[in-house]
Amino acid sequence: MQKDYNFYVYVVSNFKRTCFYIGFCNDILRRTIEHMYGLGSSYTKKYKTKDLLYYEHYQYVNSAIYREKEIKKWRREKKLELIKNNNPGLKTLNQELFNTHRISPRGIQEIITILKENYRNK
Repeated sequence: MQKDYNFYVYVVSNFKRTCFYIGFCNDILRRTIEHMYGLGSSYTKKYKTKDLLYYEHYQYVNSAIYREKEIKKWRREKKLELIKNNNPGLKTLNQELFNTHRISPRGIQEIITILKENYRNK
């Protein structure tokens, strides 16, 4: 049996959409929640990049890392074009992602509790 691997390249932004954070992860739900609550990234805390605007799925880690580095090199206009091609209104995709994965508000709170505990123990 072959194991499925999941890697993601994603873009989060602040409320006013004035800055973007491009990242890579292997768990888009966990990483989105970390961004929402300012965990795991000093950039996220400083610029309040809490809103997921865009993400891509990859099966192979090297492909995802390559794509993340590629997008990070782009000018702001090209990044905006990529996002708007899939999300024209630049709407927050956080709740849509949670709904797709059937994560309830209570489930999110449980994940937050676990994440905060993990960060405290580091």
